[in-house]
Amino acid sequence: MILSLLISSIPDINTDNITLNYLVRQPKVQSDKPPLLIMLHGMGSNEKDLFNFANQMDERFLVISAQAPYRLGENSFGWYEVSFPNGKPQINDVQAEKSSEMLIHFIDQIVEKHKANPEKVYLMGFSQGAIMSFSVGLTRPDKVSGMACFSGRILQKTKENISPNKKLKALDVLLVHSTDDNILNYQYALESQKVLDRNGIKTQFITDEVGHSISQASLGKFKAWLKSK
Repeated sequence: MILSLLISSIPDINTDNITLNYLVRQPKVQSDKPPLLIMLHGMGSNEKDLFNFANQMDERFLVISAQAPYRLGENSFGWYEVSFPNGKPQINDVQAEKSSEMLIHFIDQIVEKHKANPEKVYLMGFSQGAIMSFSVGLTRPDKVSGMACFSGRILQKTKENISPNKKLKALDVLLVHSTDDNILNYQYALESQKVLDRNGIKTQFITDEVGHSISQASLGKFKAWLKSK
């Protein structure tokens, strides 16, 4: 299973002046500064994955689906190396940190290039993409208004670097996790909820029973959540 692969040959990446490959769905409702939704895929996938949902998203939004920087194989990318010895994830912290920094720069690049509203930036991440959404949102709440995190977790490094910025409490989080997730245990969602609660962050917590994936029911709730923004 691709989620259990460890690719030791992934090169280091310098985050300076690098943009990520991405796909674009322009807003269907024109405005001077459209709200922005950035989609972040899971390990072993690519920018085309979550982009399958793009045309279902709120028509006011500029929708961007970003591709992770570390190549794992043909059409296969990740935000950092990970292995699952004893069923628990072990990650390359340096790569995770570099990907987080890259995404922060990426937000600025997209806002400038596509003239999006910097005060209305939302992240949607699945699995490793959800982990990166937590990383960016919790450490740089000045960059995002909220994030929808499907089947993810909050890294220890992220917990240690949660921003004291007053905008942290203004974050709006949709937390979605399956009770029978066989890749990232449901316990991670409970732990994430505790971290969010401790920091006074508004959170809507949704559970389902579809394993490590996004159900149509959860997707529908996400679309309603996004439409309310």
